[in-house]
Amino acid sequence: MTVTEQLQRNADEPTGPARPNPAEQPPPLADLVQTRLGEAALPESVKALLKEALGENEHRGTSPGSRIYLGSLAVNGFRGIGPRARLSLSPRPGVNLVVGRNGSGKSSLADAIEVGFTGTRAHRPGQDATRGGHWYNLHNADSPKIELKLAIEGDTGNSTLTRTWASQEFGSSEATFKRPGHGTVPVAEAGWDTALADHRPFLSYTDLDLMLTGKPSERYDAIATILGMELLSTATNRLSAREKALANTAKEMKDALPDLKEALYTLGDDDRAVQALLAVDTPGALDLDTIDALVAGLPPADDSRLAELRIEAGVQGPDLAEVEEAVRRLRNALADVEDLHGTDAENARLRADLLEKALDHAHRHPDDDVCPTCGTERVLGREWCERASHQAAELRHEAKSAEDAHNAVRTAKRNLHNLIESPQLIPAALAGPWKEWTDCRRITEPTELARRAEGAAKVLADACDTVRSHASHQLEERDERWRALITRLAAWADKARQTERDKPLVSDLRKALKWLKDLSTELRRQRMERFTDATQDIWQRLRQESNVDLAAVSLMGSEKATVRKLVMAASVDGQDAPALDVMSQGELHSLALSLFLPRATTADSPFGFLVIDDPVQSMDPTKVHGLAQVLHELGRHRQIVVFTHDPRLQKAFTDQELPVTVFQVTRGEGSRVKVACVDDPVAQAIGDARAIAATPGLPPETYSHVLPGLCRIALENAFLEAAWIRHHRTGGSEHDLQAAIDGAERFQEVAAFALFGDVERGSDVREEVRRRYGSQACSLIQQCQKGAHPDGASIPDPRRFVRDVENLAQKIRKPEVTA
Repeated sequence: MTVTEQLQRNADEPTGPARPNPAEQPPPLADLVQTRLGEAALPESVKALLKEALGENEHRGTSPGSRIYLGSLAVNGFRGIGPRARLSLSPRPGVNLVVGRNGSGKSSLADAIEVGFTGTRAHRPGQDATRGGHWYNLHNADSPKIELKLAIEGDTGNSTLTRTWASQEFGSSEATFKRPGHGTVPVAEAGWDTALADHRPFLSYTDLDLMLTGKPSERYDAIATILGMELLSTATNRLSAREKALANTAKEMKDALPDLKEALYTLGDDDRAVQALLAVDTPGALDLDTIDALVAGLPPADDSRLAELRIEAGVQGPDLAEVEEAVRRLRNALADVEDLHGTDAENARLRADLLEKALDHAHRHPDDDVCPTCGTERVLGREWCERASHQAAELRHEAKSAEDAHNAVRTAKRNLHNLIESPQLIPAALAGPWKEWTDCRRITEPTELARRAEGAAKVLADACDTVRSHASHQLEERDERWRALITRLAAWADKARQTERDKPLVSDLRKALKWLKDLSTELRRQRMERFTDATQDIWQRLRQESNVDLAAVSLMGSEKATVRKLVMAASVDGQDAPALDVMSQGELHSLALSLFLPRATTADSPFGFLVIDDPVQSMDPTKVHGLAQVLHELGRHRQIVVFTHDPRLQKAFTDQELPVTVFQVTRGEGSRVKVACVDDPVAQAIGDARAIAATPGLPPETYSHVLPGLCRIALENAFLEAAWIRHHRTGGSEHDLQAAIDGAERFQEVAAFALFGDVERGSDVREEVRRRYGSQACSLIQQCQKGAHPDGASIPDPRRFVRDVENLAQKIRKPEVTA
């Protein structure tokens, strides 16, 4: 079936609910919020608070990465797979079925993809995901390994994700990620952790079960994370924290007032206490000026000693927790440097230093080609400089780990120095310990700095505690009740003044929080409606003859609520009922798929693939046909890889003439697993054409019309595959690609898109085909196109014709990429 025929077939199908299209997603939340904030009728002071909380001036990180597709999977020594087994996929949207009997190794392959990315396997709540049970293969347990080749949108080459194990403990695995132009890093640095949690692209039978049998809060969290409301949540948390801090200050002032007034009452015979009491207890307003005057008018009796005692009573030494943490980081950084001592990275760093110093000498003395070290003449010439510069750059790249370790030492040393401060006034009793502490700022040797700073900080902190305690005791012993009380009064007045000053800010913060809350509620509802629409549409396709309608899917509660749950309302023959109470096992299985698929295929997900293991359990045949339709629709925008032992799913694709690539998995002795591609759109058309070519005595129109038509389908699918790969490697938008393909009504336009990325260049196709594939290719394509004309094509040697078309299709499937 040609693309045009397939599109026409889709158009002729009965009209139903809107099909799920991951490309049809809301605009980026940041852009939407910025627009709404600009339109909001809020004071500028409130808008300023909102802009700050929303991080208007902050650098926004990108998504975990460009869209990722699976290229191939190679596994050995893992579960049911002994020697190396390989599954080669076309890294683009489309449906792939991996079929085979139970025990053939299908689930091991499916598990390997998930474990490769996450290091864990699907598990029940309460189970440790890092415990894999009998995860290693008994026939090949020495060196288990999972290797995934990944195609990342915009990259010209494949990336490699490799996971290996250091022991037979499942949790001992390590994974690395190598991307062209980015080097090799631990997989944790690939930036997928959040995306793997929010848009988990793996679906096992355990996952399906958990979507329904998990705790209500777990089902809520599984759906809420995909709504993409983190920006608003973060802003709300920032404003709430700020408002709470101001509210706490006001509360502290209010809570301290009764005790302060009681203390002033006890000094009722002191006029100053009476003035202070009137200042703090005046209805309607505080007289803070009177309190300031009382504090400033404190009698000067024994003023010098009293001032010293107050300084000593308020002295604060270094924060030992901060110092200990800074020392720990410095020592860890030093240990990392020591570990690298003598390694290739450290040697590379030292050699790079040496070469760069030599280059600096050569640049400062351009006319001197004598080596300043050994005296050899004519060695520091132009060629040497170019060679040394290139070598130094390579060594710097090789020495990055050593440079990072040394940079970490410098940073840790600087952070520790920054903690070494001294107040303007230092009590005489603390002069020695404080000098010992501040002298540490002059220490540059890291090991000595860590030792001295740690010891000096402890000594100074202990000394400060002793002096502070002694001074406080002396102040109390002086029995200057007023002096002690006026100190409390001054502290209270500071908080009261701050509370009065912050009242407008508190009001603005509350307005900002209300605006954010209202906007969050509105956007969460809108985004939940989109998710619900996709879920209900998938359910409509999967339920087939079921009399259960899925009425609504909603979230009850909030992310911070103790009681939160995913509510699924259904109706049976028009009667309302909870979905989980009225559905059969097969219907529940279909409902779980309806919940999972929209979650895993949102546009925010960086994963262009979806791996599903055994999705047809408990389904009746009509639901299997519905599942094939759903997977076909999702396959227009996602790479779908389904592992199944049930032949009904493959038959459902065949019966409905839906394109699918099929792989057969077989297992021999010694856990030798083989994966063979038994069908793909190109091979299917070529196979049908080859069958006609090999059958004598057919009607003439079979050879003149049907045979070239099948070959045209093969070439058209090859061009489609080439178009996708070309577009993917150049970083083009997947939505734009699909729109262009949908708009390409003729074979010539599809070919133009594959060859040039532009459907308007159909007139240039013939010459470009000749340049790339030769004149015979032009003749073959012309013959294939003639099959659609009334006169048909003349095929003297059908077998050779099919063979030549097959060879041309394979060449087309490997497109050129222009810079």
